[in-house]
Amino acid sequence: MTMGLPRAVKPRAAAALADIDAAGRPAAARRFAPIAPIAPIAPIATIATIGLLAQALLTALAMLAAPAAHAAYAIAQYGEPKYPPGFKHFDYVNPDAPKGGTLVLANPDRLTSFDKFNPFTLRGNSAPGIGMLFESLTTGSMDEPASAYGLLADDIAIAPDGMSVTFHLNPRATFSNGDPVTAADVKYSFDTLKSPQAAPQFGAFFADIARAVVVDAATVRFEFRTKSRELPLIAGGVPVFSRKWGQRADGTRIPFDQLAFETPIGSGPYLIDHYENGRTITYRRDPHYWGADLPVRVGTNNFARIVYKLYGDGTARLEAFKAGEYDVLVEYIARNWVRRDVGKRFDSGELLKREFRQHNGAGMQGFMMNLRRPMFQDVRVRRALDLAFDFEWLNRELFYGGYTRLDSYFADTELQATGLPSAGELALLDPLRKQLDPAVFGPMVVQPSTAAPGSLRANLLAARALLAEAGWHYRDGALRNAKGEPFAFEILDDSGGGMEGVVTAYQRNLAKLGIDARFRTADFALLQKRLDAFDYDMTTLRYPGEQVPGAQEVSRFSSKFADEPGSDNIIGLKSPAVDTILKALTVAQTREQMLDATHALDRVLMHGYYAVPQWYSTTHRVAYKRTLDYPLTLPLYYSAEDWVVSTWWIKPGG
Repeated sequence: MTMGLPRAVKPRAAAALADIDAAGRPAAARRFAPIAPIAPIAPIATIATIGLLAQALLTALAMLAAPAAHAAYAIAQYGEPKYPPGFKHFDYVNPDAPKGGTLVLANPDRLTSFDKFNPFTLRGNSAPGIGMLFESLTTGSMDEPASAYGLLADDIAIAPDGMSVTFHLNPRATFSNGDPVTAADVKYSFDTLKSPQAAPQFGAFFADIARAVVVDAATVRFEFRTKSRELPLIAGGVPVFSRKWGQRADGTRIPFDQLAFETPIGSGPYLIDHYENGRTITYRRDPHYWGADLPVRVGTNNFARIVYKLYGDGTARLEAFKAGEYDVLVEYIARNWVRRDVGKRFDSGELLKREFRQHNGAGMQGFMMNLRRPMFQDVRVRRALDLAFDFEWLNRELFYGGYTRLDSYFADTELQATGLPSAGELALLDPLRKQLDPAVFGPMVVQPSTAAPGSLRANLLAARALLAEAGWHYRDGALRNAKGEPFAFEILDDSGGGMEGVVTAYQRNLAKLGIDARFRTADFALLQKRLDAFDYDMTTLRYPGEQVPGAQEVSRFSSKFADEPGSDNIIGLKSPAVDTILKALTVAQTREQMLDATHALDRVLMHGYYAVPQWYSTTHRVAYKRTLDYPLTLPLYYSAEDWVVSTWWIKPGG
């Protein structure tokens, strides 16, 4: 359960935007991350493509710690790994957790059905939990922001010049078919993921890795195009699968992008047991799993079977939980947590409710604008749309005061820009002054508020003035431009998002400005296709929080991906200034340089008003059957679903 790359996610309507795969575990296929109108929603990516993307990134997050080449059991992007050589297990697991029993889960994201097992291709929706079949060379820990420990690899050597990293494979590592994991398999996996047959997010994520070279059967070297402290970790996060996956009995091969229900051949702790109608899938723990005794695996993968049942909508999903059809509900909707996650099973203690603190960072969740649409290309228009959003009313009337307004792409972390630019930030921003809004060099953006002494009326008056400056005036019953065209756009969401109340309130405010915002819902699969084709005006997405930014930001905001269908640059941002800052971010050699670049990026993005920021929470809301138990020590950076799957267990006699 390690691998994947980062991507944005489609929100589930309101919750704690805290859902990120920070431990290098396979996220449930997400490109972006769960959202939160009333609760956060689940991640998107080709929703199945990104979880894996997001993992590779998170797994990869731990990067080089020393300039000299040497064999190491682990690497850290800055400083040293938390756990010393010879450590027995991670602190947040129970090494004596009982093994056995069946864990039953519902949709871990917005998917209501699946039509393939291959999580690495663009078309279709892969089965939930399929990441448990795959592993990568390294895996992260859930209580460090940027570290990577050997998994398939038993040592890691970074070249003195930082331009390559070499991994030696653990001789015990085997695939589910019994074959040893070889350097040739690693190279094949990498080459395949960078090819046109895989989802484009992988090619973008691995763009600065020039090639994988087989040194010998047990040794593989990744060579880089540029020197970056992140790249050794990104290389360590490459998902690995057998060259025999998709190979027919006669030796011919099914093209990788056509693999659907051909059983994957990976090295992970679980195997597919059976599945039904694209709505239910059961995994069983591999009794011959090679890595069960590794320090990074002790105390994990405690369930003998894991079952996913996919429900058609949120109401059916919630009622099924209350009826005892599955074991754990991660609640992203604050209103549900207070008013709907109740009943006789809760009253009797059969079902328990807990809020678990996490330190993932909020990321960015908001109404994302498609800059490819002419109406959104003027920053004054985008700022006006931000002014029309009344977070205080929503938080009071719909969210029970459970959220905080987002004011950064890196909120609730030291990555967030505050106050005036520092000297380090100015060193990056000053050469770009002619390309940037002068406001970037002033105080950090403060989100509009309707709390006293502010008011919605004052915000709408300011929005109207900005729209007028941009050439939009009210006449003939609508806000119109110089050509007489009305200001009208579509807010796209999936049918189970739970965003109706939020969008209705926003529409009401926009209508006061003469703007016609139509709300369109679509089946999640159709929504994914439209987003991949950039066929939308505005939608709600979430970029998961993180502790060490880098390649993820390049895939989300770099100009070179703005016109690539299926890429993570959903908003269509093309900014030479942003590209320059992203370059500085990826080549940062110290944490201070990384922070300066991230702060500068945050300032430019926030002053660009590319999204109408929504909200976040710092806890995971989890309801579960009392027969389940979890470790006393909580991790720091984790998604609730992955934490449950990887470290919880069934109580003896439960």
